[in-house]
Amino acid sequence: MVRILVLKRLYNLSDEQMEYQLLDRMSYKRFCGLASAINIPDRTTVWTFENRIGEAGAKVLFDGVSAQLLKRGFIARGGQIIDATLVPAPKQRNSREENKLVKEGAMPADWKPAKRRQKDTDATWTKKHGKSHFGYKLSINVDKKYKVIRKIETGTASIHDSQHFESVFYTLNTSRDVYADRGYTSKGREDWLKDKGYRNQIQRKGTRNKPLSECQQGRNHRIAKTRARVEHVFAAIDQMGGKMVRTIGQARANFTMTMMAACYNLKRLVYFQKAGIEAF
Repeated sequence: MVRILVLKRLYNLSDEQMEYQLLDRMSYKRFCGLASAINIPDRTTVWTFENRIGEAGAKVLFDGVSAQLLKRGFIARGGQIIDATLVPAPKQRNSREENKLVKEGAMPADWKPAKRRQKDTDATWTKKHGKSHFGYKLSINVDKKYKVIRKIETGTASIHDSQHFESVFYTLNTSRDVYADRGYTSKGREDWLKDKGYRNQIQRKGTRNKPLSECQQGRNHRIAKTRARVEHVFAAIDQMGGKMVRTIGQARANFTMTMMAACYNLKRLVYFQKAGIEAF
């Protein structure tokens, strides 16, 4: 069943699509160890198993893949890169009054139980580059050398990226360099990194009354060349059928986002083996 969940996440399939693909494709059957159509679980079984293991089960899978990478010598090297990405969820078509009640933690009185089950009251709205986004947020820590996700943290879209910085900070990287974009800069964080003995590679942020100097702009440009490696990770996750979650509620979204990270690391491990890349 775990292999079925891996396939489902690798191609971002719904439960119904997963059942159909298992019936249709011999490659899926072989990967999942299913001999015939009689043994193929239906969509309800897949949904039930996914909800039974929950986020804790996905975290076990993520840790298991990470352990396999460490066992083969792919430890975190070259410095750590921290960043976050928005994970969209299906938009809720609520009225202003309904949204106001949801923000207050209440439910509209005219919502019947069946309708409530189809409403995601955990996902939130945020704005990025002038556009509104609805859903959740995935923060990750990637090592510079192997581009493997070392730690993750999940939350709603409205949470600022910098609030997950400490949660995803990875102390086992062999380098003391810490890379992040200008959204993570703060005097307190710079002092914290200095006290811990880390090299601050967080981009500077200018203000209206105090723009960045030419030297600071050059520093940002140098950091951006390395920091951009984390964008490759997000692009690879997006290629796994897209980042949108087809779930309702924070708990299921956390499961899906954790599975995203686990499956990405699994693909990296397979790539290392096929390409003959050895850790050193």
